[in-house]
Amino acid sequence: MADPKPPRQANIFLVDDHPMVRDHLAALIRREPDLTVCGEAEDAPSALAQIEKTPPDLVVMDLSLKESHGLELLKHIKALHPQLPVLVLSMHDESLYAERVLRAGALGYITKQAATVNILTALRKVLRGEVYLSDRMAARLMRRVVGAPAQDSGSPLDILTDRELEVFQMIGRGMGTRRIAEELRLGVKTVETYKARIKEKLRLDDATQLLQHALQWVQNHPG
Repeated sequence: MADPKPPRQANIFLVDDHPMVRDHLAALIRREPDLTVCGEAEDAPSALAQIEKTPPDLVVMDLSLKESHGLELLKHIKALHPQLPVLVLSMHDESLYAERVLRAGALGYITKQAATVNILTALRKVLRGEVYLSDRMAARLMRRVVGAPAQDSGSPLDILTDRELEVFQMIGRGMGTRRIAEELRLGVKTVETYKARIKEKLRLDDATQLLQHALQWVQNHPG
């Protein structure tokens, strides 16, 4: 009697600009009989090129990438491959980013702190087409759906759009207006408009307060 055919392994593609993080994730995944790592990338262009060449079953990606923001990469992936599930794995505050990545098309969000214990559970859940969030974040979103009063206020930056948040973070990393415009491939006047909207939404009086607020936030939320 022939040996039973081994189960097909799900192909996982990793996107993170830290080689040690990718190595650790790959080691965890490759220990599992039903999972394997089919490719890795450290930036958005490389990720898009490899995914286009050989589409995986699931993409695991960080939000902080070289010369780009992961939210933009996520939107590009979903535009090109609408059915491809994506799990976001990040150091960033889940109260600020989990809902954003779900709106952008991801099926899950897990912090790097929780990944060592829960990453395999998250991978398998997203591969089944289900949404993975921490219990705390899932409860928060459910309270919003049913109209119950929120038990936590989330992040004060929730009111910023994805692009405004990206500009805010770049300010906090010490980038000037022209550098931000170059990185985002936008006009200087467009970046100035974003900065004005951020100041208005966060009720900041001037550019100095905006810079101080952004520097403090980035210092307290590395990622």
